[in-house]
Amino acid sequence: MAFRLLVTAGDGIGPEVTREAVTVLQQVFSRSGKSLEVSEKRIGGIGIDTDGTPLPQETLEAALGSDAVFLGAVGGTKWNGLPPNTRPEAGLLQLRAALGGFANLRPAFSIAELAANSPLKLEIVAGADILFVRELLGGLYFGAPREWNRGTGEAWNTMRYTREEIVRVARVAFELAAKRGKKVTSVDKANVLEVSQLWRATVAEVAAEFPDVTLEHQLVDSMAMLLMMSPRNYDVVLTENLFGDILSDESAVITGSLGMLPSATIGGKVNLYEPIHGSAPDIAGKGLANPLGAILTGALVLRHSADMEAEAAEVETAVRKTLEMGFRTPDLVRGDGAGFKVLSTTEMGTKVREMLHS
Repeated sequence: MAFRLLVTAGDGIGPEVTREAVTVLQQVFSRSGKSLEVSEKRIGGIGIDTDGTPLPQETLEAALGSDAVFLGAVGGTKWNGLPPNTRPEAGLLQLRAALGGFANLRPAFSIAELAANSPLKLEIVAGADILFVRELLGGLYFGAPREWNRGTGEAWNTMRYTREEIVRVARVAFELAAKRGKKVTSVDKANVLEVSQLWRATVAEVAAEFPDVTLEHQLVDSMAMLLMMSPRNYDVVLTENLFGDILSDESAVITGSLGMLPSATIGGKVNLYEPIHGSAPDIAGKGLANPLGAILTGALVLRHSADMEAEAAEVETAVRKTLEMGFRTPDLVRGDGAGFKVLSTTEMGTKVREMLHS
């Protein structure tokens, strides 16, 4: 039976990087003798322009009928003037809610070949390997009431969590930590927020189920600093929605580019996969986008949805080999780029596929 992958390439550089990732996946499935069935639907700004909505009904139905969904990116300055609930990002939030994935996995890692690309010192980033587990369906992004009252000049959002929502994402974090470095750092703002006080108490309860895993708590503001000062001290970092969104983007400094980082959203009806970078409309269509984050996201599809762990590792190795050979996209080059071969989006995807054969 074919593995059904829905591709929602979205806006900006989304179609460019997604194309390279899907081509890698097609090569992997072909070599393994397994069948991959790819379909494409609209989401985000292109959905607004074509269908009048950021999440067309046919896209939602196709997603719910797939084995996995691969998202490129959504949004752009073109749609910034729209109300929040009709902007491209609203389509992504609606899709996440419909699919039900509550745990967003965002790795942040140091690759030796890119260590010089990080603004942090080599002795700080070398060997860093962090997995963020971000709760994805609660907090400020989904809490109600929420409103922008233009008449009164007021706006408000609601941060809300239930104990059950915290328990389920915390268990994912501890289960993953048990297979890694056996340490969970839970991030909150318990010195100020009641929601964070519930978060901290609930995570501590779950920790008792995993006696081999160490738990520590950090306040989000100090964690923002500690990630840059000593990233090697962290293994699995557990966060609520907003804090995880911010901290995982900050952690791109460890690798040296947002374009390198993948993500997977698991735990619901259908898993959703997307590189963590945005749509970058300023470079769309110019061949400047880095497809490696999308290609590494494809590796997560193989690992978490297709049950193809060996093949996932092969893709990750191919990316590292490509970097070892000195190939870069513009975002991975500092200074004049001497000593590197700077490739376009398509050329980088081609090199990774070549490394899969080597």
